[in-house]
Amino acid sequence: MNATDITQVLVIGYVWPEPRSSAAGGHMMQILESFLDAGWRITFASPAAIGEHKADLASLGIDECRIELNNSSFDSFVGELQPDVVLFDRFMMEEQFGWRVEKHCPQALRVLETSDLQSLRDARQQQLKARLKDDQDANDFSALFAPDQRQIFEQMSETDLAQREIAAIYRSDLSLMISEVESQLLIEQFKVPAALLHGCPLMVDPPTEAPRGFDERAHFLSIGNFRHAPNWDAVLWMKTTIWPLIRQQLPTAQLHIYGAYTPPKATALHNPAQGFHVMNWAEDALQVMAAARICLAPLRFGAGIKGKIVDAMLCGTPNVTTPIGAEAMHGDLPWAGAIETSATALAQSAVRLYQDRVLWNQAQANGQKLLAERYDRQVHSRALVARIQACRQDLAAHRRDNFTGAMLRHHHHKSTQYMSQWIEAKNRAN
Repeated sequence: MNATDITQVLVIGYVWPEPRSSAAGGHMMQILESFLDAGWRITFASPAAIGEHKADLASLGIDECRIELNNSSFDSFVGELQPDVVLFDRFMMEEQFGWRVEKHCPQALRVLETSDLQSLRDARQQQLKARLKDDQDANDFSALFAPDQRQIFEQMSETDLAQREIAAIYRSDLSLMISEVESQLLIEQFKVPAALLHGCPLMVDPPTEAPRGFDERAHFLSIGNFRHAPNWDAVLWMKTTIWPLIRQQLPTAQLHIYGAYTPPKATALHNPAQGFHVMNWAEDALQVMAAARICLAPLRFGAGIKGKIVDAMLCGTPNVTTPIGAEAMHGDLPWAGAIETSATALAQSAVRLYQDRVLWNQAQANGQKLLAERYDRQVHSRALVARIQACRQDLAAHRRDNFTGAMLRHHHHKSTQYMSQWIEAKNRAN
């Protein structure tokens, strides 16, 4: 193969990937590895500051480049690189750089990695805030978790965030959707053409060793980046309501909470006398997960699918979560633990799983089956590469069928271009 035959991919990251800090970082690394497996050459560029847990992309053969917002230096960079595929990590990067890519690399396939629908997550957060403000029962959230796509569509459609995010999906040639529930919402409620979407869940290799058994484990674990609002809300709900209910029945049990970028407000919750341990960042998340008997993930809002729960299944650790935590993760297959809608039911299921060896073993087996049938890396990696190649081969027709996207690009890109040029001129003057 000649060097000119190698597919050149430019990834424009909202942040530099941190696979050990967030599910989004892990998913980005899975996508990058899929491209590497296909023999593609990758350049990863980002305007973000480098975080302390950034992945070593250079060791994988991925070129790294720092870029700037509202700066024409990107035009020279992308014009010289001439990528065949440009992947925008989150819709904000498509907003910032999409018009520049289209101007200087018009034949490059533009792919949007949504990670999850941020507008859906935000709408659910607003629902939770309204419910708590009304001083309703903080224990039972069954009404909040009831699936009603039309209702959530009506709430989302009025927001600036949804209009920006879904416009970016239309402007892109292809958007990667981690959740089938979100794909369904876009297709059935927002009328996004299915041809613009590709299902791309978390992708993992099956475990090579049998997971630890019931007697080799102890205590409860919860894990997640503290900067992610759903995780912080879950920690507070555990602290105030769920964990006290568990400790009433298991007075010697401990809950270990791990998360990157632990703020002072989180460390202030640390209370060994209550068995409530805030442990900061885990160097090896799978190692601490494999030592726990139960993973707690009581998420009251959110979107996408949950990396912490996939990690739990990888380690053979049954989990107790809500319908939000389990959303789009198991289809018709039995769950790897318990799904509950109230603090009382979450605590009861956690205690029952913690004590019942037979129930625990069945939950562990369910998780292994879920991994094999829904998250196999080879299956989804090949499908992703094949879909991108198919879109590239028929790009002109693909774009003709997306007139709405072309119209949105025309109007958005003109206004964004003028605003960006004005900001750049102002920065130079200063």
